Amino acid sequence: MQPEGLVNIGKRDVYWNYLATFFQIGAGVILLPFILKMLPSETVGIWTIFQTVTSLAALLDFGFLQSFSRNVSYVFAGVRELKKTGVGSFDEDAKVNYGLLKATIVSMRRFYSRMALIVFVLLLIFGTLYFYRVLQSYNGDRQDVFIAWGVLICINSYNLYTLYYDALLLGKGCIRRSKQINIVGQSVYLLLAVVLIYAGFGLVAIVSAQLVSFLIRRTLSYKVFFTKDLKEKLSSATDLNSKEVFRVIIPNAVKVGLTQLGGFLVMKSAVFIGALYLTLNEIAEYGITIQVIGILSSLSMVFYQSYLPKLAECRVKCDLCRLKYLYIRSVVMLVIVFVVGGVAFIFLGDWALDLIGSETRFLPTSMLVVALFIALLEKNHALAAGFLVAKNEVPFFKASLLSGAATVLLLWFMLGPLHWGVWGMVLAQGISQLVYQNWKWPLVLIRELKGDELRGNNR
Repeated sequence: MQPEGLVNIGKRDVYWNYLATFFQIGAGVILLPFILKMLPSETVGIWTIFQTVTSLAALLDFGFLQSFSRNVSYVFAGVRELKKTGVGSFDEDAKVNYGLLKATIVSMRRFYSRMALIVFVLLLIFGTLYFYRVLQSYNGDRQDVFIAWGVLICINSYNLYTLYYDALLLGKGCIRRSKQINIVGQSVYLLLAVVLIYAGFGLVAIVSAQLVSFLIRRTLSYKVFFTKDLKEKLSSATDLNSKEVFRVIIPNAVKVGLTQLGGFLVMKSAVFIGALYLTLNEIAEYGITIQVIGILSSLSMVFYQSYLPKLAECRVKCDLCRLKYLYIRSVVMLVIVFVVGGVAFIFLGDWALDLIGSETRFLPTSMLVVALFIALLEKNHALAAGFLVAKNEVPFFKASLLSGAATVLLLWFMLGPLHWGVWGMVLAQGISQLVYQNWKWPLVLIRELKGDELRGNNR
């Protein structure tokens, strides 16, 4: 019989993760033609900005989702206490410390309720002012845009308020159930969005469908994790100091948050800055191209993400051989997806747009090839960084911030003084990452997986 706290992830979890990712991508692929066909190019540009705003709002999680999820995995792996750096000692029988789990949940609730309020205020004030600036040259229905913007503010605030549900499910290793819930949510989103788009609701159709989908997903997530048995155990568990648990998690969470901020500046700032220099039609072309590349990026990381709780357990158990196996498999899947998917995108992308009669086009082939290569390098070093952070250390947050700052400066220089247009948006990210991060973290991990550092930590 398996000990109660042992994280158990098998092939079925990976298969469900692939299925959920394919389904999420399928929903996006199915919905994209409706958006491109029914909405004018300028409105597609606004939709691209909406997606970037959602990514920006997620930054206020500030790395706590990963840190909370990783520490929940430590708890279910049997650790007796959480530590600011490294992994604490664990129970050989992998028994769960429900008092520690209870304190972790309380600290998550308090944190995300405050962050949700901050997101609501920031988007309501500064986000609205930004859209007033962007919409000066917009020829469509501005009222529709601002109604959709109001719904999007509610979505982002609610999503952040309930984000700890994801940390609990992933931390416990409930990969299969989590992905099944995502499939249900994506089904509702797709069906409702298509109906509302055809009904002529424009951007409001998309964001309203997203809101309903989030409500369903969060309700199901709560029911899956908080079973009757778990509620009883948490209720009878000894109360620990949740503030102390939060103080333990803060240091690395902040580092991960700074890393995500740097990542946002690298990956997403092009849309915000580009919208001030380029037309909404150019932003639309860049946006749908990056969206498809994002689909490939998501697919390429499915295997790795399926085993995140297992990585945390491997760090607790110091299982070097298993870490090597998971890393090699993750890199292989990463490369296969990018090569196969990238070739298909290059040769079939424009044909697909012609087939649906889209007003919006993908970027030219030369830009597309460069953007795909940059994304492959980005995901490769992000993969290595994920394996490094699994040991509750974040060595790369300063480098990420510097890369983000460099990207913003390059964007300003290439879009402003040089007038490179969309090429500047594509190249700024690649240049800033190639200088250091693209090669640094894979090299650090490969050296560690030779065994020297890990064995040294166990002496």
